[in-house]
Amino acid sequence: MILLRRDCLVFRTADGEGVVCSATEVAATLLGDAADQLGANFLTNAVEAVLHFFKVDLERSSVSVEEFSAALVKVLRGFGLDAYQDQDIPSKPLRIAEADLRGLARDSGKGFELLFFSRLRDELRSKVGESPQVIRFRGLRSCVKQLTGARRWSPRCQSLNDQIVDYLRTCLGSEMNGQNCALLVQ
Repeated sequence: MILLRRDCLVFRTADGEGVVCSATEVAATLLGDAADQLGANFLTNAVEAVLHFFKVDLERSSVSVEEFSAALVKVLRGFGLDAYQDQDIPSKPLRIAEADLRGLARDSGKGFELLFFSRLRDELRSKVGESPQVIRFRGLRSCVKQLTGARRWSPRCQSLNDQIVDYLRTCLGSEMNGQNCALLVQ
């Protein structure tokens, strides 16, 4: 058996033939011009979610183009996009609220984690008030290193990283009040 690159799957065509291809390339082909509207990072994250689903959750390395397309449509709909299997074109731009974790860590100063988590919740509340479809927090890795004072990634960094993500998920769940919003932490 051939070991596939991390970003590849074997795609089965309608005639049963298997073609090894990058999932990102297949997604870009399926979405056409709409892929440019989504942005490279957004498309990469959506494709990685679909890849994870097939490779890790279902433990499969081979899928039909239709299965991949259906899973990608489901992910895009999860972000509030009108994705149709026939067209796969979002009907309107995505409303994204962005926040910088590095700035929050820097503004926390000597209060370190205690003050940081308080500011983080306030920032999340303000972003939820904008009624976005996606709330994107950037700079997680450098934020964690700044808060821990680490130069290199360590188990303590990973622990704080996980705490921040869990805290954001918990806060978002309690702040949503029936709204549908995705959380993206980079």
